Amino acid sequence: MNTLQINNLTKTYPNGVKALNGITLEITNGMFGLLGSNGAGKSSLMRTIASLQEPSSGSVLFNNIDVVKHPHEIRKQLGYLPQEFGVYPKISAEKLLNHLAVLKGIINHKERNAQVTALLQQVNLYQHRKKAVHTFSGGMRQRFGIAQALLANPQLIIVDEPTAGLDPEESNRFLNLLSEIGENVIVILSTHIVEDVKNLCPKMAILADGEIISQGNPTDLVKHIEGKIWTKIIPKKDVDSYQKTYDVISIKLVSGETQIRVWSEQQPEIGFEPIVPNLEDYYFATLYNHNNLKG
Repeated sequence: MNTLQINNLTKTYPNGVKALNGITLEITNGMFGLLGSNGAGKSSLMRTIASLQEPSSGSVLFNNIDVVKHPHEIRKQLGYLPQEFGVYPKISAEKLLNHLAVLKGIINHKERNAQVTALLQQVNLYQHRKKAVHTFSGGMRQRFGIAQALLANPQLIIVDEPTAGLDPEESNRFLNLLSEIGENVIVILSTHIVEDVKNLCPKMAILADGEIISQGNPTDLVKHIEGKIWTKIIPKKDVDSYQKTYDVISIKLVSGETQIRVWSEQQPEIGFEPIVPNLEDYYFATLYNHNNLKG
């Protein structure tokens, strides 16, 4: 069983921006969802865990090894798919994966070829192995990205916003692949897409302003708001008025009409209907309460 322990982690950049503020988490084998909006601090946390930057204070231990003091130890066991994988050279997927395997220390030619072939098959790219990666679609590039992250059998895999920009079919294919991988290792899924976490992760945390504001099992967390979320279709011109009067956690268009969702212990007014809440409601309610406390 792998264990990642993050203790009171902070990161302040030279320009004074405090990206992480006292993060404490313990993560074991399986899929772990890190949910937060852009700018919440997710990428800063992922980069710190991956030893690409040092924290200002606090510690990161992977299987009791201090990642800050011994970054080479985590790198040996890490698979990382960043948000931007960079520019691809104009060589085939097979050759590029082979080259990356050498960089990861897989020197034995026979072993390397076997692993490259197996990974290209696993991510459903074997039939495209002779094509240059820069010609791949977004979804194919992401699958190539996970193939390179799986080189050398890592025990900790970090994927940062992996489904952003993918069409629904590619996104499903990619998430199913992640789910298979995440049975015997730690996979941290960093995303702002609630649906990805709901479908895949038995454990999750919500990050806002560089702080963990909630963590637990998604189903258990949603139970906290049962019977407290109400919805109503309203004229768009009345949105401001409702926001001033009620705790409006979200506003969305449903079949062209404006639907608001409100947090309330009882029916806010005639016309509001109770709804069975989902993880998105919990996420928005948690962010709403956090912003209220902060403000």
